[in-house]
Amino acid sequence: MTALRQKMIAAMRQRGFAQRTHNTYLMVVTDLARYFHRPPDTLSTDDLQHFFNHLVQERGLSAASCRVYLHGVRFLYLHVLLWPSFDVPLTVPKKPQRIPELLTRDEVRRILAACQNPKHRMMLELCYGCGLRVTEVCHLRVSDIDSQRYQLRVTQGKGGKDRMVLLPKTLLDRLRDYWRAYRPVTWLFPSALFPDQALHTSAPQKAFTQAKRLARVERVGGIHSLRHAYATHVLEQGLPVHQLQRLLGHRNLQSTMRYLHWLPNQQGGDQCHIDLVAALEVSHD
Repeated sequence: MTALRQKMIAAMRQRGFAQRTHNTYLMVVTDLARYFHRPPDTLSTDDLQHFFNHLVQERGLSAASCRVYLHGVRFLYLHVLLWPSFDVPLTVPKKPQRIPELLTRDEVRRILAACQNPKHRMMLELCYGCGLRVTEVCHLRVSDIDSQRYQLRVTQGKGGKDRMVLLPKTLLDRLRDYWRAYRPVTWLFPSALFPDQALHTSAPQKAFTQAKRLARVERVGGIHSLRHAYATHVLEQGLPVHQLQRLLGHRNLQSTMRYLHWLPNQQGGDQCHIDLVAALEVSHD
């Protein structure tokens, strides 16, 4: 391991970065050094722009991927090589502003009904019923369930933040049934091969893809579309946007406001949080 790599790992650990961020930023720096065949601390700002031109024009990376590289390069020069500033006018593609293909309630109901594995279905119901990210669902612990207050603790979600989310009665009842059937000890959804570890995110992702196919739902999007559906459906039911921000764990209100933009007729209201999973059953009866 080179001294620069060690120094970068130490800087990321000092800031509490997730392992995924470690891997991504190290990959970025490795690509940068490999492209020029020399250490990054010998590069000029013109070299950096040339590298980003290569990423866009030759490798054809998307705007989102280019920004990942930009964040990794900026971190390297500011916090590892200790440049006083990083005022490098790197040109990268603009991030397209797309409206996702939002799932309807009926489509969510069909997807959940098509998931025959009780463990996977429970995970998908939590993604939709609580608006959780797939990584947050996979890392839930049995102790995170507060049945007295009807709340679910999300530990170290995106951005290293803890938060409490509302746990509707329907989901709490199903979690109790799930616990009686599987008897998880520490992780709510442990790995089948390694019970002392949390289930890998690929399992619920594959389960969602298969269930969507069986349900004949053709909208584009992976398991994260259940979180989008949660946000838009509770807004349609009148949940105020500032409350949704807290439930989703958004640092910036603008991240939450985009859901209002996708629902131009929705202004928010004073109604309480809706039990979405129970509503699916009512609409089906």
